[in-house]
Amino acid sequence: MGGSCAQRQRPGRPQVLFTLLLLLPLFCPALGQPVRYSIPEELDRGSVVGNLAKDLGLSVLEVSARKLRVSAEKLHFSVDAESGDLLVKDRIDREQICKERRKCELQLEAVLENPLNIFHVVVEIEDVNDHAPRFPKDEINLEISESINPGMRTILESAKDPDIGVNSLSKYHLSPNEYFSLLVKDNPDGGKYPELELQKTLDRETENTHHLVLTAVDGGDPPRSGTAQLRIRVVDANDNPPVFSQDVYRVRLREDVPPGTAVLRLRATDQDEGINAEFTYSFLGVANEAQHVFSLDSLTGDIVTHQPLDFEEVEKYTIDVEVKDRGSLSSQCKVIIEVLDENDNHPEIIITSLSDQILEDSPSGTVVALFKVRDRDSGENAQVTCSLSGDSPFKIHSSSNNYYKLVTDSILDREQTPGYNITIIATDRGKPPLSSSIIITLHVADVNDNAPVFQQPAYLVNVPENNQPGTSIAQVKARDPDLGLNGLVSYSIIASDLEPKALSSYVSVNQDSGVVFAQRAFDHEQLRSFQLTLQARDQGSPALSANVSMRVLVGDCNDNAPRVLYPALEPDGSALFDMVPRAAEPGYLVTKVVAVDADSGHNAWLSYHVLQASDPGLFSLGLRTGEVRTARALGDRDAARQRLLVAVRDGGQPPLSATATLLLVFADSLQEALPDLVDHPTPSDSQSELQFYLVVALALISVLFLFAVILAIALRLRQSSSSSTTGCLGPVLGSKSRPVLPPNYSEGTLPYAYNLCVPGDQAKPDFNFLTSVGDYPATQDILNKDSSSALLTSILTPSVEADEKTFNQQAPPNTDWRFSQAQRPGTSGSQNGDETGTWPNNQFDTEMLQAMILASASEAADGSSTLGGGAGTMGLSARYGPQFTLQHVPDYRQNVYIPGSNATLSNGAGKRDGKAPAGGGNGNKKKSGKKEKK
Repeated sequence: MGGSCAQRQRPGRPQVLFTLLLLLPLFCPALGQPVRYSIPEELDRGSVVGNLAKDLGLSVLEVSARKLRVSAEKLHFSVDAESGDLLVKDRIDREQICKERRKCELQLEAVLENPLNIFHVVVEIEDVNDHAPRFPKDEINLEISESINPGMRTILESAKDPDIGVNSLSKYHLSPNEYFSLLVKDNPDGGKYPELELQKTLDRETENTHHLVLTAVDGGDPPRSGTAQLRIRVVDANDNPPVFSQDVYRVRLREDVPPGTAVLRLRATDQDEGINAEFTYSFLGVANEAQHVFSLDSLTGDIVTHQPLDFEEVEKYTIDVEVKDRGSLSSQCKVIIEVLDENDNHPEIIITSLSDQILEDSPSGTVVALFKVRDRDSGENAQVTCSLSGDSPFKIHSSSNNYYKLVTDSILDREQTPGYNITIIATDRGKPPLSSSIIITLHVADVNDNAPVFQQPAYLVNVPENNQPGTSIAQVKARDPDLGLNGLVSYSIIASDLEPKALSSYVSVNQDSGVVFAQRAFDHEQLRSFQLTLQARDQGSPALSANVSMRVLVGDCNDNAPRVLYPALEPDGSALFDMVPRAAEPGYLVTKVVAVDADSGHNAWLSYHVLQASDPGLFSLGLRTGEVRTARALGDRDAARQRLLVAVRDGGQPPLSATATLLLVFADSLQEALPDLVDHPTPSDSQSELQFYLVVALALISVLFLFAVILAIALRLRQSSSSSTTGCLGPVLGSKSRPVLPPNYSEGTLPYAYNLCVPGDQAKPDFNFLTSVGDYPATQDILNKDSSSALLTSILTPSVEADEKTFNQQAPPNTDWRFSQAQRPGTSGSQNGDETGTWPNNQFDTEMLQAMILASASEAADGSSTLGGGAGTMGLSARYGPQFTLQHVPDYRQNVYIPGSNATLSNGAGKRDGKAPAGGGNGNKKKSGKKEKK
């Protein structure tokens, strides 16, 4: 703490010698001493005491930056914020401030902030001769006996001058006269008092009253004076005055004595007798304070306390007592009463600087408050120690001159304790000790030291599909114990397993509430689940954040109807038919309805029901397997052509369904099955009938043209001396007389070539398919090459090219793709599935569909799965050509329940119920002659 020795000279005084100024720095106080100034009293407001900033080593910029100011109990000074000068703020009256003290100093504290520091400043107030001496009374009456001899002295009342030093009372003057002279003497306390000395014997008869003027003059420049009228009355002789036992009485009195306590009894004697020996006691020139504090019994001379004493106000009382007899003879003595200090004042705690709040991350040792303690007592009674009440993260450091710092002792945490009520206790060393306390309220300011914390470590959300876009699906919540912006949390999505560009179209999160919204309707079949990473970030600086994962599961709804895979219509609208041997026994597996559902769980649990049947009692349908079996043997009255309308329903609520139409033909061979298809046309609408008639007409023309070609060839052969029997044409598949048999039907379904033979009896217009000729390898190769045009070219003449456009309307199938009866695609995948509807035990039953296709493809490649290769073999239509690969079969392993049997797949061909069906072509599928509508 820096200091300065600069002294201000009061106006009018001569300047200090230059040599003294040169030597003055040698006597400057060391570091830690106060800055001292000296000014005269009664300076005008705004007068400059000194440049405090310069004496403290501060620049002009630091004065305002560090907020230089002064503090005191009664502030008489202020600091100029621009120049750093210490200015007089209020009237300074030394006599009022310091009373009778010889040395008058004002203690100030210069306070700096940023960082906080304090300096002590002492301003000495120099006396100015602003008071004239004044007598207690304007008129002094004396009675002097005429018998008094010259040389007798009488003490006069002293004048009072509150100024000190040279400005105090210096001397007395008495107006010129021939009887009296004036002597000036010194009091024990340093003052002066006048004594009147008789120079010449008085003569009452000549002059009984003398009027003089007593003048008191101080030592000021210019001097000031006060006067009193001295009236001396000459009385009759009384030649012995009363005399005190001693000139000075000294008494020590404790300050805690109660009012009415006897202090002293004065004793005076008078050698006169009678009335001249009677005397009284009185205070002589006692100050007003003493008159109120003490009382004197005029007859007994007892001095008692009239009011409580206070050592802190007055440490010593000096009282002049006069004893006077009836003859006006008197004498004086002095009574000095010393007041002893008692521990009757509690310590005072004065806060000079205080921070009402502190950051919670403030380091240990941060100054919270600066205070000082004061005890008006003296000695040990004024020695004070400070302490803190309770357990708190603070401690007190002693500074200097009873100044203390309240500093932090550990790191603060606002989230645990947002504020403190700090109790400072000051205790003196008196007996008994006295103490006082003060409470400081300190608020802990928040710092962003806590990251948001989610209420859950992870979130799992279930959302049903087909939800409304814009609905809320979840809400995340994170808590941040900080305050204000440090605790204001915003939410965002920072990562996802979805495509970054598609994320915003799926979900969004409200940055304020944490509510997660679905931006679109979810589809369980397209997206079953996705992962999100959400972040909660506060608004602090720097911002803190936390992440949490959210898994959204899209629940399945029954929004997909079953889809029938088999049987299905061809691109041209024609339907497949299944051929059943006439000798099929009850329980014979005719065909199987294969359907799938894109939903999951119960929504994909399919059941099969017969909606319409030509003969309801002839076939039975597996509830869960979709297998169509014969319920009884075929009778003579049963129609050869049967039609079943099957409904496939799922297990959803409400259930969805699809229909499939099965065309069943009882025949032992394909040639036998074709007429049944022709003889029973299916009614259709007007457009279908028109198309039907056109096709029939085209077929008839083709048949006539073919017949003419055959006849021409026969005649040519006849002319070539060939046999006269009816010849057989080359391998031919058949003619397109109506849409019963499409041109490409033989591809993939007929493993043998058939010859179309014309009977000898021309009365029958029907065509018959004879048994196949084994010596047509070229035809077989053509079938395997999947070229319908090449096949017809090898059978017919070039004139048949007129129908080639019709033949090319369908894509040529591949005969390699054929399913055996045991390998037909279906939801069960089992031959002997039960009808109870139990859930499958094998979770990979849905893979049977793909396995059957692979097995059939392998069997076809080996040439073992042909139409006549075994009983119960089932060929596929043109839709299962080379382009029908595994990717065309949906993967329903995860969302399809396949009720029924859990039997394993078998590649054995031709087994139905363990019996070999009659006929080599039974179980083959052909296109029906009419378009069937579901």
